[in-house]
Amino acid sequence: MESAGTKALIDIGFWEVSLIAVLALIILGPERLPQVARTAGLWIGRARRVMADVKADINREINQEELRQIRNIGDDLKATRDDISRVGSDLATSIDQDAVSENSGTPSEAVTKPEKSAVVQDVKPE
Repeated sequence: MESAGTKALIDIGFWEVSLIAVLALIILGPERLPQVARTAGLWIGRARRVMADVKADINREINQEELRQIRNIGDDLKATRDDISRVGSDLATSIDQDAVSENSGTPSEAVTKPEKSAVVQDVKPE
């Protein structure tokens, strides 16, 4: 018995179930068979609930582990961003200090102000 991507552990068809029912009727008799069938049904239901609970717990643990990994990746990204910002500000400070030392104490306009000589063309969407 296969269902949507899962395989059953025991593959029992119609004829096998019929044979089991006939043997149970012969062995247990008509008086005890309904009570045994009810008890077996309860046990099967309990087993299914336990399996569903275990599956839900496993899925919950997997999701929590994935969230922990995502949180760790986020922390690593924040640390990397902070490192890049720190290096960028150190670089800017170094460039400013170099410019000051080269221009006898006054920062160069080329360093502090961007040039406006670049040609900007208007591009119209088609």
